[in-house]
Amino acid sequence: MVGSVLGVTEEEVFDSPTGWVAKHIERYEASDGADGHVYMGVPCLLLTTRGRRTGKLRRTALMYGQDGGRYLLVASNGGSAAHPAWYLNLTADPDVRVQVNGERFAATARTATSEEKADLWPVVSKAFPTYDRYLKTAAKKGREIPLIIVERSVERSVERA
Repeated sequence: MVGSVLGVTEEEVFDSPTGWVAKHIERYEASDGADGHVYMGVPCLLLTTRGRRTGKLRRTALMYGQDGGRYLLVASNGGSAAHPAWYLNLTADPDVRVQVNGERFAATARTATSEEKADLWPVVSKAFPTYDRYLKTAAKKGREIPLIIVERSVERSVERA
């Protein structure tokens, strides 16, 4: 897809190479979230990051929780020993784009502090209880699963689909 992303000139966006995720993104994008905003009973958004090695725009679909106007993401990667690529990308460049239903906006993403994570984890685990199992699985492999806080960028205008 080519479009205005990250408040920059138009450039191609590369969707997740994982088959089922790519199909989810395609349905979500085509329907402005009407098909895909809720997946397995949990709300989902589309997150676009800039690849830390390639510089290309990368998009994935992620489940989220909310805390006021903030979006909460979990870099679970299914409890694996490695962080997901989207998380590594946003730690290198925290300026991201988000789509929730038909609304698209610029945002800034950051890893929650341990205090914030302790306060906010119940929000995401209530939305998707499997995150608690992933947390234990990752810990056994030596990895702490990050919780990410995404906040709208105030300096950029909000774009409607």
